[in-house]
Amino acid sequence: MKKKTAPRKNSHNVRSQKSNVPKKPKAQADESWKMRLYVAGQSTKSVTAIDNLRRICETHMPGRFTIEVIDLMRNPELAKDDQIVAIPTLVRKLPAPVKRIIGDLSATDKVLMSLELSVV
Repeated sequence: MKKKTAPRKNSHNVRSQKSNVPKKPKAQADESWKMRLYVAGQSTKSVTAIDNLRRICETHMPGRFTIEVIDLMRNPELAKDDQIVAIPTLVRKLPAPVKRIIGDLSATDKVLMSLELSVV
């Protein structure tokens, strides 16, 4: 008695087509964020940038962020690490890729777009 077998599927030369262009990683909703804000003392722009960054983080990523404020008036040598040429400058270290935003962060929609966060 012969066994019945399922007919073979014709699978010759079938390949999934994938793009060689690497996909840009998107920030995930549950990711931890690490931000570094370079400021110059207690200047108006520096204080405004700190306040705006805290407000944005608390609103759009509550409990999932770390902010490191670096005062270049006290530690100017630290500007070299992140290639800082203007202040205030925000450097998003995590999630990758690293992003930089120069200014007092008052344009919330632009900051969210630059950080790849959606507007809530």
